[in-house]
This record gives sequence, C-alpha cells and structure tokens, in this order.
Amino acid sequence: MKKFISTVKNIFSIEDLRIRIVNTIGFLIVFRLGSYIVLPGVDPDQLEGSSEGIFGLIDTFLGGAFSNASIFGLGIMPYISASIVLQLLTVGVPYFQKLQKEGESGRKRINQITRVLTILITLAQGVGYITATIPKEAILVSQTLFMFSSLILLAAGTMFCMWLGEKITEKGIGNGISMLIMIGIISNLPGAILGEVVSKGTSGALLLIIEFFVLFFVVVGVVALTEATRRIPVQYAKQVVGGKVYGGQRQYIPIKVNASGVMPIIFAQSLMFVPALIAQIWSQDSDIANYIGSTFSNPTSWQYNLVFALMIILFTFFYTAITVNPEQIAEDMKRNGGFVPGVKPGAPTADFIDNIISRITLPGSILLALVAIMPAFAMIAGVGNQFAQFYGGTSLLIMVGVIMDTLRQIESYLLMRHYEGMMKSGNMKNNPSNYAVA
Repeated sequence: MKKFISTVKNIFSIEDLRIRIVNTIGFLIVFRLGSYIVLPGVDPDQLEGSSEGIFGLIDTFLGGAFSNASIFGLGIMPYISASIVLQLLTVGVPYFQKLQKEGESGRKRINQITRVLTILITLAQGVGYITATIPKEAILVSQTLFMFSSLILLAAGTMFCMWLGEKITEKGIGNGISMLIMIGIISNLPGAILGEVVSKGTSGALLLIIEFFVLFFVVVGVVALTEATRRIPVQYAKQVVGGKVYGGQRQYIPIKVNASGVMPIIFAQSLMFVPALIAQIWSQDSDIANYIGSTFSNPTSWQYNLVFALMIILFTFFYTAITVNPEQIAEDMKRNGGFVPGVKPGAPTADFIDNIISRITLPGSILLALVAIMPAFAMIAGVGNQFAQFYGGTSLLIMVGVIMDTLRQIESYLLMRHYEGMMKSGNMKNNPSNYAVA
C-alpha cells in the first residue's frame, strides 16, 4: 500500500504527466456529457431504451449514446470502420501500399482519406440508424427535416469525437480513440454491478462473492492472453564506424500470441446475426427456419457458441495474416544488420517467423474464442445478462488492452524522470522499450 501511495505521489509530482492526466479526464467528461444530448426533434420519453444484438454491442461501446439518440449516437464507430477499410486496402491495393511506404507524407494522405471516408460512412450509417432505432412517434418534426438535420449533427458528432480522440493522444496520455471506447464500456459497469447486487439481495451474498471471485481470475486470464508474447532472438552484427564499435548485442522481436486483438470477435459478432435474419426472411412457417432463428437468437445455445468460436478462430488467422508481415520483418532485420541465430537472412528468416506466428496463433485463437464465449457460460451459471458481459468478450478485452497501454505510458514517464516504476522491477512486462523491433 505504501508503494502504491508513493507511486501516485510520483505521478502527480511530474507536471507534464499531471497536466496530461487532467486533460484526459476533461476530454472524457466532455465525451460523456455529449452522449446525453438528444438529437433535436426527438422526444426522449418515446425512445425504446436498451438495444439488443449488434445494436446492443454498439450501444455498449458508446456508453448508451446509441440508444439515447444522442448527437454522439454513432460516436467513433464510423472512424473505426473507415480505418479498417483503409487497413485492408493497404494490403491489397498498390496505390495505398505506395502511400504507406512514403513515410510522413503518405501517412498524412491516408489520414485525409480516412477522414473523408469517415464522413461518408457516417452519412450512410446515419440513415440506417435513424430509420431502425428511432420510432416515428418519437419524432416531433417533419421526417424530411429531421433526417436532414440529424445526419448533419451525427456527422458533426462523429468528427468531434474523432477530434477528442486525437486531442487525448496529443495532449493526454495517449490511445485517444481506444480511450473513448473504453470509457463508454466502463460507464455501464456501475449499473451492471448495482443491478447484480439488487437481484441477488442479501440471500445471494455468497453467490455474489463467488461471482466477483471468478471475475477476478477471468480478468487475470485476459491480461495474460493480452500480454503473452513469443520473443524471437535477433543478433546484430558488429560495425566499426570512426573507430567505434556499434551493434553486436542480442535483442528480441516480441510476437504477440493474440496479435489480432479484439477484431476477430467484432467481425464474428457482426456476422452472428445473419443466420437469424436470413431465417426470418426465408419463411415464418418453415420448421428449419424457425429452428435456425431461435437457435441463433439465443447467445447461450451451444450451437450459437460453437459457430461463434469457430468464426473467431478463422478470423484470428485471417486478421493476423493481413496485419503481421513476416517478409517485411525479415527485410527490415536484414537492412539493419540483424539476423536470427541459426537462420539465414532473407526468405529463410521470413519462413521461420511465419512458422512461429502460425504455431502461436492457434492456441491464441482458441483462448480468444474461449474468452468471447465466457459471458454465455456466466449467463448459464445465473449471472445477470448485463453483468455477464464483463466476464469476457469484446468489452473486457478492450478494457484490459487500453488500461495496460495507459499504464505503460505512465510507466515511461516515471522512468524518464528516474522514479521507480509501477512494478517492483521498475519495468512493466512487455514494455516496448525493452525490445528492439526490426
């Protein structure tokens, strides 16, 4: 406890870090306040409130702004969609591959294209959002006027959220976009805990303690999955420049066991609503359609979770393949005079790294699938639906990832000022400064 208090004092004794933390809190407060500002022309009392399915997932990310018909109703999600599209284009389109290799000027151009694409996606999603989630009886003005004004406000709200994220990255403690998503998820946690406490009552106090005990170990497991890496040793050749010897040391390239993060879960969760939708359109009188519809509308059914887990495993391999490029890593190592001991530079090194990635991706994808279906096991065990969402899935992975990255940022500030770090060793595990990335 004394070490914790001492660390907190050290954090706030660094003026730059203190200002960045205060700035981050201020920007997050503005973001949360905006989620309660309802679109003009909407009667809040006529809104349906909580959402289900993919809409419920988006509402969780946005901290209720989606179901509140807020000016931040789409939040940062269109920007994330645009970023994913650009990321995929840089893999398969030569023009974007060229931009990516042009350094700072290429990144600026990609950022400009991402912003324009964000506006277009916001306008497209805004039409569906207004049509599907806001009841006609809740609209107090003409439909045409409401549609026009709301699309402008939703686009402005998304761009403002994007600006907030950039300011948190620039003037705060970093990870601005991820921080906005995390604060939206965390805003649901107090209500979920309160609902669980009320539902269990005094008679269920022991069961409630067991639930929190299990949740603690689930979080520990997710932290281990998020931080787990396979370190590839890299030896750098000695170089003599001006009578001085450079290089000659051994460093490591950390390859994450879960290199794809939460993206496979998001992709899989987006597609899990397709079977029920097709079954509903296919036929209401068909026994097969009714079976498919009822099965894939129930997130606790074994069929739903089996398909969900298999899709996550497949998407993990796919997303890892398009984001981690062994050929590029091998080329960078060769250009910098590095090599893996016992492996020839060039193509053999790329094959060696590719084999390692393939071997660690399989257990990583299985563990990721297990984390994704943990909320279903929690609901089957009697945990409330809202509180069960924090037992795994996208919400928990995002929270753990952002919190760990934020701790690394604070750790780096402490170490730069020659303070003892947040861990006893003075270095957090997997701190990027501990490794050389080729």
